[in-house]
Amino acid sequence: MNQKFTRFKEFYPFYLSQHSNLTCRLLHYIGSTLVLVILVTMLVTQNWWLLLGLPLVGYGFAWLGHFVFEKNKPATFQYPLYSFLGDWVMLKDFLLMKNHQDHWKKPAANSKDSSAPNQSS
Repeated sequence: MNQKFTRFKEFYPFYLSQHSNLTCRLLHYIGSTLVLVILVTMLVTQNWWLLLGLPLVGYGFAWLGHFVFEKNKPATFQYPLYSFLGDWVMLKDFLLMKNHQDHWKKPAANSKDSSAPNQSS
């Protein structure tokens, strides 16, 4: 990846371009929501072992979406903090129905954003 992002505001449009596959986005939403459920469960039950499952659940769903459906490499490897933030901003936008049409839009067959490198979170 040749681009270097110095601010999240610059990174986020790229992040969204790497989530064009509906199934990939849905897997991100599921994984992030399950992370929140595990966090609440952990706090209520005080079962701190549940912390071990957070990365597995959060990244597991996201990476499944990228490798199997989006067919790209997660930007987490190059931009771990921005990608982590991007997951939560994308979920927030989905829950608040911000640009809701974009969350359910299926891309045309074989359409990829050729202006951005094939990386994402």
